[in-house]
Amino acid sequence: MLKALRVLLYIVIVSLLAGTPAFAENRGESAPHSDPIGKFKQAAAATKVPWYYIAAIYQYESSLQWKKKKGSGETVIEMPAGLWCGSLNPNQQDRYEGTIRVYGGIGRDGNQDGIADPKNEQDVLYALGILLGTNGTSEEDIRIALWNHYHESLIVDRITHFARIYNQFGTTELHGNAFPIPKQYNYTYRSTWGDRRGWGGRRIHEGTDIFADYGTPVVATTYGFVELKGWNDYGGWRIGIRDLNNVYHYYAHLSSFKKGIQIGSIVTPGQVIGYVGSSGYGKPGTSGKFAPHLHYGMYRDTGTREFAFDPTPYLRRWELQSQKK
Repeated sequence: MLKALRVLLYIVIVSLLAGTPAFAENRGESAPHSDPIGKFKQAAAATKVPWYYIAAIYQYESSLQWKKKKGSGETVIEMPAGLWCGSLNPNQQDRYEGTIRVYGGIGRDGNQDGIADPKNEQDVLYALGILLGTNGTSEEDIRIALWNHYHESLIVDRITHFARIYNQFGTTELHGNAFPIPKQYNYTYRSTWGDRRGWGGRRIHEGTDIFADYGTPVVATTYGFVELKGWNDYGGWRIGIRDLNNVYHYYAHLSSFKKGIQIGSIVTPGQVIGYVGSSGYGKPGTSGKFAPHLHYGMYRDTGTREFAFDPTPYLRRWELQSQKK
């Protein structure tokens, strides 16, 4: 009887250990992470590439597939077969790391279960870490690796800035938005999306106009970085901010910029970036051709094209959130 109890106790203990992270790692399975950046740190430890670069390229690729839903046990990133297995690999369903390497695929077995699975998040993160660390682990080395992979300087800059944002705040959990005009100031707006515009040729209005007094502060609506700043003949003095979802936020017709805001600056929701004006519709310095207002636009990047979409529903939501605070 005592022997039977000991056997039963042993089975219970083994069953409990099988659910612990350490035991799961020994079996080659991915362990759950209470830390939101834990999965990136795990890949970083294995590849020696800083976690925030792995998080940044993962986030960038996720943003290009924003319509895809994350399924049970599957990564949000859909890895192309040719990229994962190697474009010349005769078996585009290859899951063996040895032959994948031979054919130049990026697929790797991150959780050591014998399978390089493009739908397993741990395998994908490990593969991305290996890709980023091809030349070394400094920022310059990683930028070179990104260039060799994407062959596009804008993408290299975006992923690098995503990494800087994650590194600065020490987390990927950067949520929350702000209405572009602080609630203590007077403003008015309605949906002007798609309205006709005539200056510079017939076109449609790609944004929402928010009318406010000249000099009213304009704030960033999201976490992101300043991608563009300066003069545009249509938008006058304008700032373009790229957020972590790869959405471009366009603030136009400003009277001036907030001191210290430069291309590459990291911004947070509610941070002042400039002031309402009436600049635009002409050469640099042109102003006063219309009433002071902020033109606010939003553009999504799909990797092959960038398109504008109506920001009004987002503005309504952020306005309500701002009023509740």
